[in-house]
Amino acid sequence: MPTTPKPTAIRQPADAETLRAGSVTMRLLIDAEQAHGAVSTLEVTMDRGADGAAPHFHTLSDELFYVADGELQLMAGERVLTIGAGGSAVVPKMTTHAFGATPDSGARVLIGLMPGVQRFAYFRLLERIARGEATPDELATSQDEYDNHFVDAPRWWQERNAQRR
Repeated sequence: MPTTPKPTAIRQPADAETLRAGSVTMRLLIDAEQAHGAVSTLEVTMDRGADGAAPHFHTLSDELFYVADGELQLMAGERVLTIGAGGSAVVPKMTTHAFGATPDSGARVLIGLMPGVQRFAYFRLLERIARGEATPDELATSQDEYDNHFVDAPRWWQERNAQRR
């Protein structure tokens, strides 16, 4: 006999909180709490050539990237690749990754962490840092809280910077 289903998590477009950090816009869709821990989702829109996330890894969640528009440059482990509109990737937990829009295109990407981790406060912190209301030190000290562990990845930055010339 099936158990009572959990309520469906729904976020209408007008109800999504929108944040901006430089040339990146983040629409907070459904966080882990609303999805009963299954997933955390957001939509990230990056201007042409904009950096999305610096190299990092997650210990608790795999991360889904679905490119709705434009082109996404993605580092996943040792690979750096470009994913066009309609393409997707799943980066397993513990895998170093980073992303940004390609130099020739902006990108609009749906991102999902599975299982979900409460992360909307992390994105609000990024916006406060961009506005000068918080410091990067606050981001560094919150790595465990948001399961977002930054690492050095010189190859990623070499690749990104070479394409900017």
